[in-house]
Amino acid sequence: MSIESNIPTSTHLSIENAYAGYADLSVVNGVTLNIQQGELICLLGPSGCGKSSLLRCIAGFHALSSGSIMLGTKRLDDGKSQLPPEQRNIGMVFQDIALFPHLSVRENIEFGLFEWSRQQAKARSEQLLTMIGLQGMGGRYPHELSGGQQQRVALARALAPKPDLLLLDEPFSGLDAALRDELIPEIAELLKQEQITTLMVSHDQAEAFAFADRVAVMNQGKLEQISLPEAIYYEPKSRFVAEFIGEGEFIKAEYVDTQHVNSLFGQSRSTTEVSEAPYNKELFIRPDDVEIVEQSEVSAQVESKRFRGGQSLLSVLLEDGQSLAVTCHAVQAPSVGDTVYLALKQHRFLVTDDLGKIEPKNEAR
Repeated sequence: MSIESNIPTSTHLSIENAYAGYADLSVVNGVTLNIQQGELICLLGPSGCGKSSLLRCIAGFHALSSGSIMLGTKRLDDGKSQLPPEQRNIGMVFQDIALFPHLSVRENIEFGLFEWSRQQAKARSEQLLTMIGLQGMGGRYPHELSGGQQQRVALARALAPKPDLLLLDEPFSGLDAALRDELIPEIAELLKQEQITTLMVSHDQAEAFAFADRVAVMNQGKLEQISLPEAIYYEPKSRFVAEFIGEGEFIKAEYVDTQHVNSLFGQSRSTTEVSEAPYNKELFIRPDDVEIVEQSEVSAQVESKRFRGGQSLLSVLLEDGQSLAVTCHAVQAPSVGDTVYLALKQHRFLVTDDLGKIEPKNEAR
């Protein structure tokens, strides 16, 4: 059974067949994406895949050449006319935070509340200061705060006007790993409490998985797959998604039917329909899909071993000359040169045709 289930159906942000570019360079190529009310979505992909350009189109900083963007019942862009950014009621937090250094924390948070009464603005800023854990610090200035505190203030400023949508552009990339790991779940919980529909851009897989309800993987301006984090990892729908997310190797396989292939591990079920085209098939296997057992029909020799804390990552050479990555407990890890026996733990894998080299990427912003 597929990992996908229980995904809400009330669309809040709808992007339909969106195209955008700069001069002769196309950077968003036919993206269709529907985000539900209150969902946290991460646009994940390598540098130059078009994810930040799509975010700019949603914010109103760049126009679509065709397609449409709807926020609730509000048409933001239809490829011919665009709603100005200031009329979209969209909050945005950038990588560089960009707090006003001459304004206090409270004044930064209240900056966008010019249509609110003084009393309402103060009440809202106090509410947000409490929510981000900085109560009593409204009179401080940005230079008196830590990096994590500054990021919280930037988020509070974006949330203050109660936006219909929040956009986050690599918001955690400037933070050290420990602070990022602490901050991401805090911010995700805050956004859930406020029921703020959020779209975040990132190139970091761990960040995306920790933050998002669903992850949308982009490549060459196109949306390759949008799924639950677990499905992105265990049920990739394309060769790019499989290779971009985590680690893994393709091994040779043979066509059985549109759902199954045979490999040296026996018969396996595919996460996608298996093509009947007359190409060699390949089965994608992640290191944690394989386990070392006492005895099996598949043996291999350990070529290398890398220590990873509680686990070791092995590179093993199969009898037919193919290499495979395998994880195991570090204290039980075999030595280089040892013979090991392998079995598959998972039962569903991506199967692709072996078409040779992947096409070169077009750089997008």
